[in-house]
Amino acid sequence: MIKVKRALLSVSDKSGLVEFARGLQGLGVEIVSTGGTARALKNAQVPVVEVSDYTGYPEILDGRVKTLNPVIHGGLLAVRDNQQHMEQLGQQKIGLIDLVVVNLYPFEKVIQKKNVFLDEALENIDVGGPTMLRAAAKNFKSVAVVCNPARYREVLEELQRNNGLLSESVLKSLAVEVFRHTSQYDEVIYDFLNQRMRSGELTGLPRNLTLRFNKVVDLRYGENPHQDAAFYQSAQGTSGLALLRQLHGKELSFNNYLDLHTAIRVVKDFSSPAAVVIKHNNPTGVAEDARLSEAYKKAWKSDTLSAFGGIIGLNKKVDAQTAELIEKSGFMECVIAPDYARDALKILTQKKNIRLIKLSESDLEKNPWDFRQVDGGLLVQTKDEKKLTEAQLNVVSLRKPTQLQLASMLFGWKVIRHVKSNAIILVKGLRTVGIGCGQTSRVESVHLAIRKAGTAARGSCLVSDAFIPKTDNIEAAARAGIKAIIQTGGSIADEDVIKAADKHKIAMVMTGVRHFKH
Repeated sequence: MIKVKRALLSVSDKSGLVEFARGLQGLGVEIVSTGGTARALKNAQVPVVEVSDYTGYPEILDGRVKTLNPVIHGGLLAVRDNQQHMEQLGQQKIGLIDLVVVNLYPFEKVIQKKNVFLDEALENIDVGGPTMLRAAAKNFKSVAVVCNPARYREVLEELQRNNGLLSESVLKSLAVEVFRHTSQYDEVIYDFLNQRMRSGELTGLPRNLTLRFNKVVDLRYGENPHQDAAFYQSAQGTSGLALLRQLHGKELSFNNYLDLHTAIRVVKDFSSPAAVVIKHNNPTGVAEDARLSEAYKKAWKSDTLSAFGGIIGLNKKVDAQTAELIEKSGFMECVIAPDYARDALKILTQKKNIRLIKLSESDLEKNPWDFRQVDGGLLVQTKDEKKLTEAQLNVVSLRKPTQLQLASMLFGWKVIRHVKSNAIILVKGLRTVGIGCGQTSRVESVHLAIRKAGTAARGSCLVSDAFIPKTDNIEAAARAGIKAIIQTGGSIADEDVIKAADKHKIAMVMTGVRHFKH
């Protein structure tokens, strides 16, 4: 245990500072402080010794150098039961510091600003703070160190309970927290500077990658009840599902989070009102319309059987008319939308088991990378955000697609990248009528999409996430009455596939772009 007689306080985050300092004052602890921290304490009538007065040296270089001084670090690093150390302190007239309370310049918040200048970021790299934290944590047997304002109460209560003494278990816990905090701080700086300054890398992806996440909530279980699970948010900035607000319903499950992620990623691609129903991380129906209620009705009708128990994603504020349709849709797990009208909430909250989630597109993660964990490593790629315009489409068939068919194709091309491969969707207007996903052969996906569409397949457009490898896909489409096809192209069978399309008077467009989703 150590007796706290002198404390050094230097904090950027001043929450809880004054109350904590007053508690130390009540225990007779001498408080040494710096700059803004000292001013805040003086304004609160808490007695404080300025660091420059304590060390005998002024702050210099616009405050870059203030605590980097032997008077400070000698008092932190001296081993109390080392006679030689204590004699040297006496010779140099250096006092002991028993408690360090430091949190660091807000580098992480600064770099989250849009188009932050490098010089501003560099000025917010703390030097003295981490040095004091590391020195105190290294000497934790003799010095207490606090980097987290959330622990002020715990530390103060122990000091008050034990007449100014802190136990070894608390000292160890505080020191470990410091080393975690400073290592994460350095990682954020490294990641930022590495991205700003790196050159000569072939792929544009970083040579070294550090990912940090903090637990937000434990979940009841994972994909299955025998699996433990939790939701973590990025420590590099809060975004996406970490910002969702749940307005109604029981707690979210692991599978809910997965489906909500897909739902919001689908509808964000549309500027007009759009709706999607997600089931097992695949769309069962997607539609776009001038009215949100019509978009939802069409998305749900795409596959009413599969939609049961699904996740609804909407890109506009939910109105009463849309809410009434959702209420009549039978059991649905969740709705995620940017907002809800008051009358819509009144309707939807009558359904006890539906979860209502509020999340805006502006809150979505801006990170351009997609991560997939595999045994022994991590696969990293840029997100599939590739978009196409009509001018980029290559018409390869004798029959030219109509403007309505081209609009359907471009709508379907936005949707297909969110469907598990092999993926085939059938589109009429701006709505899906049949989705075939996750099959091990493309023709099976074609048959599945046609079966789900039923009579709605006639006159529809077929969208394929990759090239069509054989003419059997075209034959199946022709029998179902499909009139236009958009696909990647690039197969060795392209010539035969185009001939088959011409034979059945099907318009065919190639994109040169693939949208696999594994």
